[in-house]
Amino acid sequence: MKLVVKAPAKINLSLDVLYKRPDGYHEVEMIMTTIDLADRVELTLLDSDKINILSHNRFVPDDQRNLAYQAAQLLKERYQVKKGVTITIEKNIPVAAGLAGGSSDAAATLRGLNKLWKLGLTLDELAVIGSEIGSDVSFCVYGGTAIAKGRGEKIVELPPPPTCWIILAKPFIGVSTAEVYRRLDLTGMMHPNLDEMIQGLENNNYQKVISHVGNVLEDVTLHLHPEVAQIKDQMKRFGADAVLMSGSGPTVFGMVQHDSRMHRIYNGLRGFCDQVFAVRILGERYPLD
Repeated sequence: MKLVVKAPAKINLSLDVLYKRPDGYHEVEMIMTTIDLADRVELTLLDSDKINILSHNRFVPDDQRNLAYQAAQLLKERYQVKKGVTITIEKNIPVAAGLAGGSSDAAATLRGLNKLWKLGLTLDELAVIGSEIGSDVSFCVYGGTAIAKGRGEKIVELPPPPTCWIILAKPFIGVSTAEVYRRLDLTGMMHPNLDEMIQGLENNNYQKVISHVGNVLEDVTLHLHPEVAQIKDQMKRFGADAVLMSGSGPTVFGMVQHDSRMHRIYNGLRGFCDQVFAVRILGERYPLD
């Protein structure tokens, strides 16, 4: 028996860091939304008690380091599942890009194995399990648009953003999230206005949404990787309504409503950057099959 699950990327419309917690993690408040750039996760039921990871992408680990492997292992142990699974991951989301590709693969694995192994868990229960794997996995279990607090595991659903194009550009570099957080200076930081962003989403107000995008990690990554700042400048020059780095980077996204401007930005960046995508926002939470 096989099951195919879509694993969409996410972008951060807003990312704020409040303080460093006693457990070493940072307390965050993030507004995230899913976009129509997705990995394809195929789950094949095995009678033997093992987990296999298959991927043609050399940057995707095929062992316990893979978050999808960890998701399957956690479900097997918690619910005494004796059957196994082969997880085939077709990567479309750039790796180490600030788009939660690995987290989304893990979330897709949780949702798919819940069905394949007939566990009968709710999305809320899967999200709690996901929080043990990684900070973005809980959000990716639900999909849609939400504010995430705590380490990222406390999820409150929000309305989807107004209809628009998202142009993504990722330079051929990787960014260490741990390094970015380590270098983050919380003193005197300008915090994005989450309340205004939430109002923009609730009122379907595109101008308010684009006026209040913000990411406190940007300054750190832009300092470490000047090419990310160059991509931001190019996107603005080509006419994006709002430009922001997603997560800890290095992917930068621009928002536009008009097709003609989307094409101009997309074509302009293609000669400047390794990986460029133009996609729509998904924005709606998944139903549980």
